[in-house]
Amino acid sequence: MKKQWFKKFGWFYLPVSVPGVGVWILAALFCLTVFTAIDRHSHSASDTLYGIFPFFACTFLLLDWIGAKASGRAA
Repeated sequence: MKKQWFKKFGWFYLPVSVPGVGVWILAALFCLTVFTAIDRHSHSASDTLYGIFPFFACTFLLLDWIGAKASGRAA
């Protein structure tokens, strides 16, 4: 029997177990690291947004994919 890591809440998957929380924390730490690294060398807010977009989009898509696979719902 597989344990459910996430539960679908609207458009998002919220963690309901320790591994799910771990995945969320890793994603948040990665996004924070990327933001600080890119913002350090940016000259404006739009530079920062253009710089972080590819990293954030890929991270959130990966988080959504993991949530869909680990939520226990039939696809």
